[in-house]
Amino acid sequence: MSYVNDFWNNNATAIIALLYQLALVVAVFFACRIGAKLVVKGIRRVGAQGEALDETLLPVLCAFARYGVYTIGLIVVLDIFGFNTNSIIALLGAAGLAIGLALKDTLSNIAAGIMLLIQRPFRIGHFIECNSFAGSAKEIGLFNTILTTADGLYLSMPNSTLWGSPLKNFTCNGTRRMDLSVGIAYGDSIDIGLGVLREIVAAEPRYLADPAPQFIVQALGDSSVNLQLRAWAKVEDYWGIYWANNKIMKEKIEAAGLHIPFPQRDVHMIEK
Repeated sequence: MSYVNDFWNNNATAIIALLYQLALVVAVFFACRIGAKLVVKGIRRVGAQGEALDETLLPVLCAFARYGVYTIGLIVVLDIFGFNTNSIIALLGAAGLAIGLALKDTLSNIAAGIMLLIQRPFRIGHFIECNSFAGSAKEIGLFNTILTTADGLYLSMPNSTLWGSPLKNFTCNGTRRMDLSVGIAYGDSIDIGLGVLREIVAAEPRYLADPAPQFIVQALGDSSVNLQLRAWAKVEDYWGIYWANNKIMKEKIEAAGLHIPFPQRDVHMIEK
């Protein structure tokens, strides 16, 4: 018992200081835990109020906010125990630079993923095309974006490719112009052919009245006069109309007495 008393008398100040530091560490831990929950809750509240934050962006922001709060708490704890936090921060910065150089491509994908989530050039379910690859967006991650092609294939594209290349979004605007072309013989009536195109539009209620459809002579080809129907439709109706009207166009052109000519070429034989 005397040993304990002697130990206390000799180290009382250090023990009290250590207990005080431990109490501060516990307080910092609970403060960080509460602070992280409040920050995450605030981010989710902002996301729930409208479309300011995309649903795919919320988990990423929440994770960054949570780790950021705990990182600050760790620095405070180190400062409580007397560590030189300035040196630690400088060391972490140097380590971060070295890691960044080693993982340049990976970090490039992460940065591109964050920009895709913030700028939102496309969303989940949109049909996009980039660098000759096309598909419906199924998942937007920090490293890559998952697409499903029209024929059901799995396609994984690095985010840096999507962010650094021209990107087509076929879904974003909600409407799309359809260009249907047909060639008629030079001896056929252009007016009758354009009338057939007008009949096709009039019989299809899924075409939009605004913008107004156009009926034009697209080109004077080698073997045919090419007529074109340009009309607008909703994205979800586009392919249904396109496939059906290609069939109807051939039938109506022939029913009107017009001809869809085969490619022709005149060959002149010169005898020497």
